Amino acid sequence: MTELFDNKVKSAWCSGCTNFGILTAVKRALTRLNLLPKDVVLVSGIGQAAKLPHYLNCNVFNGLHGRALPVATGIKAVNTKLTVVTVCGDGDFYGEGGNHFLHTIRRNPDITSLVHNNQVYALTKGQASPTTDFGTKTRLQFDGVKEEPLNPLLLAITMNCSFVARGFAGNIEHLTEIISEGMRHKGFALIDIIQPCITFGEHKVSWYKDKIYYLDSTYDPTDKERALKKAQEWEQKIPVGIIYKTTRRYIFPGKEQNLVEENKVPRKIIDDLISTFK
Repeated sequence: MTELFDNKVKSAWCSGCTNFGILTAVKRALTRLNLLPKDVVLVSGIGQAAKLPHYLNCNVFNGLHGRALPVATGIKAVNTKLTVVTVCGDGDFYGEGGNHFLHTIRRNPDITSLVHNNQVYALTKGQASPTTDFGTKTRLQFDGVKEEPLNPLLLAITMNCSFVARGFAGNIEHLTEIISEGMRHKGFALIDIIQPCITFGEHKVSWYKDKIYYLDSTYDPTDKERALKKAQEWEQKIPVGIIYKTTRRYIFPGKEQNLVEENKVPRKIIDDLISTFK
């Protein structure tokens, strides 16, 4: 049934790119949730990850670098019935879009953000991104990255983001389940996806596979203290799964706050406001 979301747009990704695994997982998650293309909006910025919506049959908004979240929030405000998903790379989302990331956590809109984290700016040939490990040598940072990397999961949990997870592009079925859970969650869901870049990335897929371990049923994602510790694991082992989850009030919760509904502000007030701009 994933064919419902297929289109005929030719991919511009490298042959064998791990982005294809994420694309498959997104299609499967949408299908698993019995969603129709007309009910889904994918919002992206600029980059290789941001091309993913081009390859899906659904509503798409491809905007400016780093600006996916304010657009997605606006779409959700106008029509709360839509399933709204942002698709960005780590540079697009955590770099150019870092300020929007922080304030979206605060607002907690009911949208899901998929971040293809390959630790480089792949579209522009492999410069360091906010998540590139310290000391990594790139085509631009010849003597190694001098800044400490951003830990987006730790930041999100610290700010009490209502759903924080990590997926792996190399395990499509597991990633499908995480994306499905993120879409079911009421509130802002951050899903950081390990997406090894086979062309410009420092590490091979096998490097990640050797470090990854999956959180099982004995792990409690509502335990914030434990989640903070899990979010800091990286050098030796990398946890994958739903790391933190909590219940918070989310904006635009339903029909009563939907901007599509009849305007309850008196027309005269609106006319008087507009007249001030003449």
